[in-house]
Amino acid sequence: MTEVKTNTSGVIFDIKRFAIHDGPGIRTTVFFKGCPLRCLWCHNPESHKILPEKFEGCNFRGNINHSLSSQNDEVGREVTILEVMKEIEKDSVFYEQSGGGVTFSGGEPTIQPDFLFSLLKECNEMGLHTTVDTCGYVPTRVFEKIIDYTDLFLYDLKLINDELHHKYTGVSNKVIHTNLKWLDNNDQNICIRIPVVPGITDAQENISETINFLTKLDNISEISLLPYHRAGEGKYSRFKKENKFAQITTPENGYMQKVVDQFKILPHKIKIGG
Repeated sequence: MTEVKTNTSGVIFDIKRFAIHDGPGIRTTVFFKGCPLRCLWCHNPESHKILPEKFEGCNFRGNINHSLSSQNDEVGREVTILEVMKEIEKDSVFYEQSGGGVTFSGGEPTIQPDFLFSLLKECNEMGLHTTVDTCGYVPTRVFEKIIDYTDLFLYDLKLINDELHHKYTGVSNKVIHTNLKWLDNNDQNICIRIPVVPGITDAQENISETINFLTKLDNISEISLLPYHRAGEGKYSRFKKENKFAQITTPENGYMQKVVDQFKILPHKIKIGG
């Protein structure tokens, strides 16, 4: 597990204003660069490595850097806490009116723990609602440090079988499950996010195992079923990366509703999408 040790700056690859799928209300989502997982269906392949990267002619334009249009474009930028907070503060009136706030996503925000902690603390001091979108693959001590400044965790749960999880994401899920149980035992507000990837995470065995796993948790506020989509397909060619899921199609609404129906055995709110 790679971690950046500075708390004064960090590496992000985008800031999305007026986000409505990353927690309650209207939000600003800060996308941290770097992720310890390599999910084969990932729609943000440019987020994998923690440091800024150059991709020849990728023409990537993120909100944090509008000069990324040369033939040797750099994705990702080191920014200070002050720079990020200035962006966040721009929409404070919308957070207040909509019950929104700030979401830290990625990539994986917890692998830049000190930077994440400092931003959460700044947001907390401003009275902003904070959400951390995480895969959970990080030492538990990171969660111990940030829980007092985090209002909601969007927690990814992909595959329950450890062997399959390793096959499709590149890592074991044991730490992920341990951390989820730890957050639950510490009365954190948790929304479970489950990607519905045809032929993989939607297998009946995985759905049954996931339901069984979730019955043992007490602080799940919501379960979001996220249909696999191909929105990131073009990034693979732009960033010169192999797309192993190019032939997978997006599940239709009728099929997604059938998946929802299976999860209705649980007492939680179940919804399609973020």
